Amino acid sequence: MALGMTKIAFGATSVTSLRQWIESHAPLGEARLTTRYMPKRHEEMAGGSLFWIFNKAIIGRSPLLGFMDNGQGRYWIRIEPRLIAVQSIPRRAHQGWRYLEEADAPADLGDGSADVDAMPADMLGELARLGLV
Repeated sequence: MALGMTKIAFGATSVTSLRQWIESHAPLGEARLTTRYMPKRHEEMAGGSLFWIFNKAIIGRSPLLGFMDNGQGRYWIRIEPRLIAVQSIPRRAHQGWRYLEEADAPADLGDGSADVDAMPADMLGELARLGLV
């Protein structure tokens, strides 16, 4: 069982802007976020994901690649440069990151039932807010 973590999509103005920021790191092979502390349970996170919170709901995930000391007293959270849409579930805002057990993680939407990548971000956000996706 892989442990995940949640993080606010700070600075994102929409799901599309978050996706563009993450995917802009594709040439590097990974995106990096800075955190002050190394998660104590980082070994359990192998194969886990970082779940993004936007507008008080988990909206997607990025697979975790690991953690790395950045040489300046902080750590990088290394993620794959892709955003995978998940079934939206409500989640309050918080500072930093929080652990997310696999049993509590939302399911991916990539089962072919809805082409969420083709939906406008505003529509997807409204459908998620209503609990329809």
